[in-house]
Amino acid sequence: MRVTHVITRLIIGGAQENTITSVLGLAARPDLQVDLVSGPTTGPEGSLEATLRQSPGLLTLLPHLVRPIHPWKDALAYRDLTRLFRETKPDLVHTHSGKAGLLGRMAAANARTPIIVHSIHGPSFGSFQAWLPNLLFRAAERYAGSLTDHFVVVADAMKEQYLAAGIGRPDQYTRISSGFNLQPFLEARNDAAVRARFGFKPDDFVVGKIARLFKLKGHNDLLASLPDLVRSFPRTRVLLVGDGPWRQRFEQQVHDLGLQKHVAFAGLVRPNQVAELVGIMDVLVHLSTREGLPRALPQAMAAAKPVVAYDADGAREVCINGKTGFLLPVGDRTGLSRALTRLAQEAQLREQFGSAGRELVRREFEAETMVGRIYQLYQKLARDAKTGRMKAP
Repeated sequence: MRVTHVITRLIIGGAQENTITSVLGLAARPDLQVDLVSGPTTGPEGSLEATLRQSPGLLTLLPHLVRPIHPWKDALAYRDLTRLFRETKPDLVHTHSGKAGLLGRMAAANARTPIIVHSIHGPSFGSFQAWLPNLLFRAAERYAGSLTDHFVVVADAMKEQYLAAGIGRPDQYTRISSGFNLQPFLEARNDAAVRARFGFKPDDFVVGKIARLFKLKGHNDLLASLPDLVRSFPRTRVLLVGDGPWRQRFEQQVHDLGLQKHVAFAGLVRPNQVAELVGIMDVLVHLSTREGLPRALPQAMAAAKPVVAYDADGAREVCINGKTGFLLPVGDRTGLSRALTRLAQEAQLREQFGSAGRELVRREFEAETMVGRIYQLYQKLARDAKTGRMKAP
């Protein structure tokens, strides 16, 4: 079976790491021929393209496939994808992300690809948008959904949102957790030398956050709640891992609050460096208001760290309130301060949450488990395509 994955860009991010892990794992299956098509990777978020250059022929870059809406480039990207699919004749096209998801599925349908699969890593529409973009993106997803044979969701929340929007049928959805290599996180330790790199002392209480420095990620809420936490627990330190277009804005916010000695910006780090940084954290917070199922949460849980998250999209499926951490209403800065203060004061509670989280992640998030489930899905879809059952209403 020939399988082509399509994604808009390969920045350092959860959806991109998920896609690359899937492609590399599936390519090792002897009965699959797998490749990946992506647009060029630009911006301060970094690039994962080098990860795939070690496997010649696996990655194809289309210069016109870009993330912003650009009618001329979008038309050219659609043309290029259609031409590529007609030449290579994949048995299955598997798309990821918004732009590639729309253009890739349209092109695959035009090229008469037998099976079209789309992964929903996060919502393309929702209350985080103004009404007009929300209307347009919802309509686009409905149209693309009509061309889709099956959806893979990283969290049940995505399935519920898309079904509520009239996209697909329940039997067209399969939940497959976004797997990763657990071992570096299982082995992560609180290394004093790594702490010292950021000016942290062994007895500091380190709150970590791993996310792009951009809107909808909740950095401003964390920083706004920090003064109360520092008053209650002066040894509090915050480690922000990631980069993005809003870095200067957040640095200014830290300066305005007078918290320079309490906040460290780690900047952009490679995926293989994340585990050692998680190791020095006492708790990880994830405050995004739009995210399928944030990879940072299970990564921290694999390292036996408690987590605090906003109840948005799939976060509640791993941040189980009172068991693996604290789940808060979106925007609840007061609750955030209280949750972090309690975790700062109760080491036993941190250990309790961390232990429960590690067990949950071990069951669901191993990379091989994810790849195996995707492979099994492909086999089922191929069988259904032969019998005609896949197209049944």
